[in-house]
Amino acid sequence: MTHIRLTPLAQSLPATVPFVGPETQERARGSAFEARLGANENVFGPSPQAIRAMAEAPQWMYGDPESHDLRTALAAHHGCTPDHIMVGEGIDGLLSYIVRLMVGPQDAVVTSAGAYPTFNYHVAGFGGTLHAVPYVEDHEDPQSLLAKAAEVDAKLVYLANPDNPMGSHHKGEDIVKAMDDLPATTLLILDEAYVECAPEGTAVPLPADDPRLIRMRTFSKAYGLAGARVGYAIGHPDLIQAFHKVRNHFGMNRAAQAGALAALNDQPYLAQVQQQITQARDQIAQIAQDNGLTPLPSATNFVTIDCGRDGDFAKAVLDGLIAQGIFVRMPFVAPQNRCIRISCGTPAMLQALATALPKALADAKQG
Repeated sequence: MTHIRLTPLAQSLPATVPFVGPETQERARGSAFEARLGANENVFGPSPQAIRAMAEAPQWMYGDPESHDLRTALAAHHGCTPDHIMVGEGIDGLLSYIVRLMVGPQDAVVTSAGAYPTFNYHVAGFGGTLHAVPYVEDHEDPQSLLAKAAEVDAKLVYLANPDNPMGSHHKGEDIVKAMDDLPATTLLILDEAYVECAPEGTAVPLPADDPRLIRMRTFSKAYGLAGARVGYAIGHPDLIQAFHKVRNHFGMNRAAQAGALAALNDQPYLAQVQQQITQARDQIAQIAQDNGLTPLPSATNFVTIDCGRDGDFAKAVLDGLIAQGIFVRMPFVAPQNRCIRISCGTPAMLQALATALPKALADAKQG
C-alpha cells in the first residue's frame, strides 16, 4: 500500500490527545511520581471483594456481551429495569457511542468551554460542530447551555454535575427546573461521574425513562476501578436499545464485569471511601490556605485551587510541582486556567504535596 486511504474527515482531524497520561510524563522525566494527584483516581482503591472477584474471574471466557448480571444489579440499585441500563467501557466509551448514534457531519452539539475534553474529541471524530459557552462563576451554567442549544438547534447538550475540572455542582432539582427550557429535539447528556462524592440531592430526581436525558455513571471514581474501565448509562429503553446497534460486542471484559458487580454490592466499603475522600478534600484545602491560595468548594474527589493570578502563573506552579515529583493537572481554558487541580490522596501523598507546594510557588513568583 502506497497511500493510506483515510476518510476525508479523518484526514482533516489533528492528531490530538485529550490527556497526556502520567506514565508518559514519567517516561519523559525519567522517574516515577512520588504523588499521583492529577488523574482524579481513587487512590484508596476498590473494595477487597472487587479485587477478589476480578482475580477469580475465569479469563479464558469472553465477558458476557450483554453484561446481564451487572445491568440487573444496577437496575435494582437505581429502581429501574435492565432495559434502562447500558454498560460500556467507561463514560468515555459511552460518550463515543452516543455521539456516534446521534451526530453526523455539521450537526450542532453544545458544551461548556473548558469542560471535559474527551467529549469534544468524540464530537470532532464524527464530524459534529461544537458550540461552547463560558462558565459562570466557575460553574457550568445550565441556562447558558440550553439557550445555546435552542439557538443552534443542537442534537446534544453536555453537562457534568458535579463538574470537572472545577469541582462545582448544582442541586439536582435546579437542573430539573432548567430542563423546562430544553429544546424538544435536544438530548441532555448528564455526566454524573462524581455524584457518589457529592452532597445528597445532587443527582437529578427524575425517573430513569425520562426521554429528555441520558445519565452517565462510572466505577472509576468513588468505586476505585479506573483501571477496569466500567461505566454505565441510565436512559429511556428506546435510547438504550439503540446502543446495541453500535457498541463493541465484547468490549467489557469478564474481570471488569465481576469487579464492578462486587464493588456495587459492597456499599459499606463505598461509605468508608466517601469518608476518606471528605477528609482528603479538607486536607488539600488546608494546604492551599496555608500557602495563601484559595481552595474552591468541591463535590468531587479533587479540589481545584485558585492560584490568584493568570494561567501562566498557574502553569508555572504546576510545572514546579511536577519537577518535584507531584503529578497534578490544571484547567485548559481561561479564566479557569488560573487554577490547579489536586486529586484526593493518601496522607503520605498529601504530605508530599504540602512539602513541595511552597517551593513551587516561590519559583513561580520569581518567574
